Amino acid sequence: MNSVSESYKNNPLHLKHIIPLDFKTALKLPDSHAWTLPDHPMADPLTHAAVPVIDLGGPQAATLIRQACEKWGAFQVTNHGIPIKLLNQVEFQTRRLFALPANQKLLAGRSPEDFTGYGLPRISTFFSKLMWTEGFTILGSPLDHARQLWPHEYDHINFCQVMVEYQKELKGLAEKILGLMFRSLGLTQEDIAWFKPKYGCKSPQGVLQLNSYPVCPDPNRAMGLAPHTDSSLLTSLYQGNTSGLQVYRDNVGWVPVHPVSGALVVIVGDLMQITCNGRFKSALHRALVNNTRHRISTAYFYGPPQDVKISPSVKLTDHDHPILYRPVTWREYLDAKATHFNKAIELIRYDASSC
Repeated sequence: MNSVSESYKNNPLHLKHIIPLDFKTALKLPDSHAWTLPDHPMADPLTHAAVPVIDLGGPQAATLIRQACEKWGAFQVTNHGIPIKLLNQVEFQTRRLFALPANQKLLAGRSPEDFTGYGLPRISTFFSKLMWTEGFTILGSPLDHARQLWPHEYDHINFCQVMVEYQKELKGLAEKILGLMFRSLGLTQEDIAWFKPKYGCKSPQGVLQLNSYPVCPDPNRAMGLAPHTDSSLLTSLYQGNTSGLQVYRDNVGWVPVHPVSGALVVIVGDLMQITCNGRFKSALHRALVNNTRHRISTAYFYGPPQDVKISPSVKLTDHDHPILYRPVTWREYLDAKATHFNKAIELIRYDASSC
């Protein structure tokens, strides 16, 4: 996990904004959070299909996942095996955390030396306006920060137990979905060496991000989370029952991903786009806010083992499909993303003319 945390710790761009707004005292939208929203069209709900919902236990799961990854870069999954009781506990503990007073949450604030803890989205520094959100990042056990938030043992032990169990479940789910993705492309474990049990079950990298989008006094001029792609192989997102997530589809526009009870949203990340040589494309997505409900979400970013080079599978390249990307580790890619943001993936495209 050090390869992930070190990439952020060593990049000062991500440390510019540390202290979130005290949203409970904000009766009006501050100028610092007032956006001129880009003129990207919204999809017409009457003429365009929604992001697919796939039953992971169904016989056509792999085929449907391939189609969703090719067309959308995202899909929702049901019958995923994570108990609804655990999802409810995660939502309860997440709301409990963000309901704390602002000064108490700051006791677990991210410092320049830390990757985990409480703070603003790391993409904040790429925008002139701040986003209407706050977050809490977890790698493994959040015990150290939880002790700062809740000094009494009973209060923080419950939080830690739920988050550790949740990460374990999400890791297993991510590996299952990756297996279906690779199988849908005709790839085996021998084709993706780092995905063999020897590696994939022992040293993948997972980051859990708890997100809070408080009730906003002027949601039409605010942004919950600005448009971005994820650097991961895939992201598993639980968004409860409150809408806000949107995925951008070319020639269609922004498509709302409406919550499905008990479902998780799966988002293709940049490293998956590299691995499958562009066959699957990472999804540009964003989060909007509202003026009636406090929305929370939990995102689990799953990546390859530490310092493993990710490159397009040779089975997905030929004369008509040349190699598009050069090999890169997640750490190297995070360094590029921390500097170039959504343009990072274009900077590692393979330049055949240089050969």
